[in-house]
Amino acid sequence: MGLIAIKRKYSAIRRISYKNIVNLRVLSPRNRIMIMNLNRNMSHIAQIGLKSLALSSLVSIVLFSSCKNDSRNFTETERRAEKLTELCDSLDAIASSVRGEVGIAVIIDSSDTVTVNNEDVYPLMSVFKLHQAIAVCHEFDRRGTSLDSLVYIDRSSLNADTWSPMLKDYLTAHFHMPVSELLRYALVKSDNNASNMMFDRLVSVAATDSFVATLIPRDQFRLSFREADMQSDHSLSYANHSSPLAAAILVERLFTDSIVSPAKQGFIRDAMRECVTGIDRISAPLRYKEGVKVAHKTGSGFTNERGQLIAHNDAAYVELPDGRHYTIVVFVKDFYGDERGASTVISRISATTYEYINGLTDSGTK
Repeated sequence: MGLIAIKRKYSAIRRISYKNIVNLRVLSPRNRIMIMNLNRNMSHIAQIGLKSLALSSLVSIVLFSSCKNDSRNFTETERRAEKLTELCDSLDAIASSVRGEVGIAVIIDSSDTVTVNNEDVYPLMSVFKLHQAIAVCHEFDRRGTSLDSLVYIDRSSLNADTWSPMLKDYLTAHFHMPVSELLRYALVKSDNNASNMMFDRLVSVAATDSFVATLIPRDQFRLSFREADMQSDHSLSYANHSSPLAAAILVERLFTDSIVSPAKQGFIRDAMRECVTGIDRISAPLRYKEGVKVAHKTGSGFTNERGQLIAHNDAAYVELPDGRHYTIVVFVKDFYGDERGASTVISRISATTYEYINGLTDSGTK
């Protein structure tokens, strides 16, 4: 059984299924945390929907399963719940200190889940290139087409004024590139021209949005525009949005479930492990940890008319040398500061989460 810890400022409890609940206990209101026993399988989280996990302000609930009948298991569950509360409080303290909005989701060993400020309001920015890659692979699976298929590219059709390492690597007026390489540019280097081209010629934004809605809750994300559209009108960045947990579920399913063919799914995982953008974010405190592997996709936003950084994001799957793993997503929205400051916030959250996971291991809590 897994536990879910949620910190939210608004909303009310709705449509919670108590099917697996044996005992309900109310904790101190100051914790503002809800912890629920759910099945390990991520499809159960998707089934009940993220709206069901809404929490009224300053309400704390712990729901325990039938492990109460086994005093040892019950004690272990209580211990885990206590440590989960500590993590949630620590992450909330960091988020609350930031001049901007910070949303966090952590899924530990496909089971225990923590969210802070889990509203569907955070601009995805280039994190949506992960959604795009998954949709492209699904469509190519459906057609029975290989990612080695070549795409003809006219350099004059590309935008020279956007982030595009591809333009520096291909200097001729015309060239061909396999779809796999376009995907690698989008995932590894977050190339905007590669993303725009795939939306225009392979799988549209609308089709991507529709397919991803079969993988994560429909009411917790939306894709509407390409990078080119957002560059033309920065305010459109807010129209591609997600809750942290919806993005975390997508990453979690990519690494622990089967959502496209094994070869294509492995390709996306490998590309995320090779990602070279945003190494000062989730990866920063983990880079020199022996045996720790990080696969991630970043997103970086424009500055709005109020002088705020629209978004600064990272979504990662972290593998530990002892075989444990966790998914962590941090979205920073409307931040009063520069990218370096926003990256520092994400790095602190990553370090705190890693220390918590190690604490579970060191204390013998599984």
